Amino acid sequence: MVAMPAPDRSVLDRRESIVAALRAIVPGEGVIANDIAMRPYESDGLTAYRQLPMVVVLPETTEQVSKVLRYCYENGIKVVPRGAGTSLSGGALPLEDGVLLGMGKFNKILDIDFPNRAVVAQPGVTNLGITKAVEGQGFYYAPDPSSQIACTIGGNVGENSGGVHCLKYGLTTNNVLGVEMVLITGEVVRFGGKHLDAEGYDFLSLVIGSEGLLGVVTEVTVRILKKPETARALLVGFPTSEAAGDCVAKIIGEGIIPGGMEMMDRPAIAAAEAFVNAGYPLDVEALLIVELDGPEAECDHLMERVSSIAKDCGAVTLRVSTSEEERLKFWAGRKAAFPAVGRISPDYYCMDGTIPRAKLPLVLSRMRELSEKYGLLVANVFHAGDGNLHPLILYDANKEGELQRAESFGNDILRLCVEVGGVLTGEHGVGVEKRDLMPSMFDKIDLDQQLRVKCAFDDKGLLNPGKVFPELHRCAEMGRMHVHGGKTAFPDLPRF
Repeated sequence: MVAMPAPDRSVLDRRESIVAALRAIVPGEGVIANDIAMRPYESDGLTAYRQLPMVVVLPETTEQVSKVLRYCYENGIKVVPRGAGTSLSGGALPLEDGVLLGMGKFNKILDIDFPNRAVVAQPGVTNLGITKAVEGQGFYYAPDPSSQIACTIGGNVGENSGGVHCLKYGLTTNNVLGVEMVLITGEVVRFGGKHLDAEGYDFLSLVIGSEGLLGVVTEVTVRILKKPETARALLVGFPTSEAAGDCVAKIIGEGIIPGGMEMMDRPAIAAAEAFVNAGYPLDVEALLIVELDGPEAECDHLMERVSSIAKDCGAVTLRVSTSEEERLKFWAGRKAAFPAVGRISPDYYCMDGTIPRAKLPLVLSRMRELSEKYGLLVANVFHAGDGNLHPLILYDANKEGELQRAESFGNDILRLCVEVGGVLTGEHGVGVEKRDLMPSMFDKIDLDQQLRVKCAFDDKGLLNPGKVFPELHRCAEMGRMHVHGGKTAFPDLPRF
């Protein structure tokens, strides 16, 4: 059961005047206060939890964002930033007494600079939109989450998103050069730029992955890369998930860094193949997609080495893409795995944790035991190369108790990730989903140090409160935190 901060009744009593003040800042259709019209904003991708915001504001300029945040700061009003709402951890879950600040109208690419290999985009530009803007000149933006057709670059910054090619080319943090951000006080600041390294403190790394707790990003400068000369994908089937996991470890152990290396188990394979017809074998327990890119001679050499390793690990099927169309088809099944699983179960709970690669066989075995314990099936999709797991727990919310069992199952998976030396999240963020598990990874000293950073940017705790940190802390002068009454008593948030 996820709990959120109790609403501030004094703010709710002022709702009418707050809405009027916000309409003066963002005129026309930029403020939504009708319950029915606000319904699309009641949740993000973690749809088990929903809450209508007090009001939705859709600014179009940095100046409007600045004025909205300054007004909220001066009047003690909470703010929840939102991109496309594809977050799977509840990071954009609204608050009953808060402003939902939607950044969807910031949807323009401002500058394409091929000599400096950089693109400056507003936060509402989709991830795939950046690649589409530069691919005509042979460039692309490397991080490619499965939701790249819909997720925005601003949301990617907030969650430090990855994707199937993050193994070789890195996460968002490795591909963002600079941001413009508005602080809760309304002050506009810039960190980084088109240059490769910024002077002074590395504030850019603080912002990326901060889940909307430090400020609202209004502009992003990203690094673009030249498309590799050659790219080939290898589709490898294994009789067991453990054999596939062993193959992953051995490929990396040989010093080979593929452009991408993904793993799917039998339920995920069957769902994706039925959805996309990618040509996946249906008689294997696990499937690896290994992509190698670079000069043609290098790809040929590495393909032979990877094929040899796969055979030594017991591969029962092995297929190399023979054209760009076939390579993309291999990836289409993997990228469609989440919606594909939605066809075989009324509901599913998408998890996100990261483990050391060598622990993959152990974790897969333990997850099967947990599946039996909770009586729920799980389809596994992994960014196998970097150990980022995405178990999809299948359940039916219409059956009493199944959602609660799915959540408990998911919590045990995340605790297992930490137990074997991993972390609670790889790219989905903490949000509300993993918030109460943070003490399983961090002690009070760790959390207090993180909170000091939060308080330095947001001294009143108005930006996205109730997310990431397991207890309600308030920021006081000199960056000190005070926990009121030990543990806070949060009312339970309705679930659907």
